[in-house]
Amino acid sequence: MEKKVLGIISAVVVLLLLIPFIAMQLTDEVNWTLLDFVTMGCLLFATGLACAFVIKRARKLELQITLCVAVLAVFFFIWAELAVGII
Repeated sequence: MEKKVLGIISAVVVLLLLIPFIAMQLTDEVNWTLLDFVTMGCLLFATGLACAFVIKRARKLELQITLCVAVLAVFFFIWAELAVGII
């Protein structure tokens, strides 16, 4: 994969992980451990890579959108499962 794409994905992951990090400094409501940051970082990075892969490989726009929505649905399901334990 191109270095530019990996750089953008990495930057977005870092920016998203800064949100709970800053919230932890401002309030006691957010209490993440290092394992939480690593887990969410890996999950976000894998989701970004999967969407980038889909966009690069799929030729039709409709297929790209459908597959990226499916990847995001899996991401949100895993996120919800890790957060509250749906199943």
